[in-house]
Amino acid sequence: MRKRLIVSAASAVALLLAVPASAAQTGPGAAGAGDAYYPTYGNGGYDVSHYDIRLKYQPATDELEGTTTILATATQNLSRFNLDFALDVKQVLVNGRVAKFAATGEQELEVTPDRPLAKGAQATVVVRYAGIPSKVKRYGFTAWLRSPDGGVAAGEPESAWWWFPSNDHPTDKATFDVSVLVPDGSQVISNGILTGQTSQAGWTRFSWRENKPQATYLATLAVGRFDISTDTTPSGLPVYNAYSKDLGDNADAARASVERTGELVDWLSGYFGEYPFSSVGGYVPNVTAGYGLETQTRIFYGPRQFARGANTSVVVHELAHQWYGDSVSVQRWSDIWLNEGFARYAQFLWSEHENEGTAQELADYVYASHPADDTFWTIKPGDPGADNQFAGAVYDRGAVAVQALRNAVGDDAFFRILKGWPAERKYGNATIQQFQAYAERISGKQLGDLFTTWLFTPAKPALSSAGVPGAAVTPAAKAPAQASAPAQPQEPQEPKSWKAIQQTNTVHEAH
Repeated sequence: MRKRLIVSAASAVALLLAVPASAAQTGPGAAGAGDAYYPTYGNGGYDVSHYDIRLKYQPATDELEGTTTILATATQNLSRFNLDFALDVKQVLVNGRVAKFAATGEQELEVTPDRPLAKGAQATVVVRYAGIPSKVKRYGFTAWLRSPDGGVAAGEPESAWWWFPSNDHPTDKATFDVSVLVPDGSQVISNGILTGQTSQAGWTRFSWRENKPQATYLATLAVGRFDISTDTTPSGLPVYNAYSKDLGDNADAARASVERTGELVDWLSGYFGEYPFSSVGGYVPNVTAGYGLETQTRIFYGPRQFARGANTSVVVHELAHQWYGDSVSVQRWSDIWLNEGFARYAQFLWSEHENEGTAQELADYVYASHPADDTFWTIKPGDPGADNQFAGAVYDRGAVAVQALRNAVGDDAFFRILKGWPAERKYGNATIQQFQAYAERISGKQLGDLFTTWLFTPAKPALSSAGVPGAAVTPAAKAPAQASAPAQPQEPQEPKSWKAIQQTNTVHEAH
């Protein structure tokens, strides 16, 4: 969601329980989580199971005080470990004992426990801290968004550093409790279910719980003054939506879009299977950001997403991520096609449902709109590089790749793949290669050439004689009859849904 400088791997290590171990067998954890796009993000040597985040926040001054308790298990013997964090730390305890700590690099909190931590042991790490998130910059930016009445944490691939210490990589998911004390009149929005709200002496505490595994960048926090809407989906799923009270001209369009969340999540369940979480909803704060983010169960929408009017396509995109991106998360950030290609394709399916252009017509339009010498085709959706991780080609060429897969395997196998994959990998992580193997198993077809051509080749793929993107890659495959279209028209006809679909590109380009 943000173009990022690639930096050298800083010291990153692991954490956990203190059990005696010899110096020869004990050392620091790995420097980073091993992700080539962001070498310093995440840490090695431990696995987090739960975050308990307890905050006090003053909206007027953006002052935040916090205590985060981390439950984790050591995956090796450790002399010290790292957390990703950017605010000022006051104290760190490991298993009740005061630990030494130091800020290193851009966002590393290096912790040296009083005793070494043994492999396989469970540990409790408590970090006390404070700061003004909007004034803290790392790599030249802050992911903390200020609003007239508070602040918001919603960013990809990072936002946790500005409000809680973490192992900040999608491969280390955990459950969350978030409890925030704010002045009376302010409200707190976060992930999952609102489990409590109590007031005393001019302050109100809001407590939220996400009881399913969640990547750290998908954790969100918003403090402000909101109009709250609660309901259930037709299938009985709790819906919790929130809108800033000062959205101005975008207020009605935002409501007209986000209030359809219940209807749309049930519709998507028909394609992707049972919704994987215990609640759903979205919030629209008064911030300048023009993007949206699939923050788990409680989607963040920037108000400018609705500047042109109601846009259910944006809502479909972010809801699709609850399966493709949130429940099944990337193993490495280079696997981003598994998130964005399928969320964009969900918009193609919605366009088809609304009779505003079929998925094939949209794929043909994307293909025809970019000549062979367009830099659009030099970006590989299967490995775009950190600087292009959220480029339009990852979305659009990525969605055309999904249509190419549909054409190659046929509708029956394709929709079984679309629904079966999130069920097989539920709450886990996956690579593109694993998805290819799954698609081959379900379809009975060899798809290596197709994936290489559409995801990993920096050139415009050739069309079949029928003009169907991807069909030529696997000659034995027969595309659905309705998918055939004239090859590369000179002046492609723009589908009715295209502008709404493209508005979602601001999700990542504007951040």
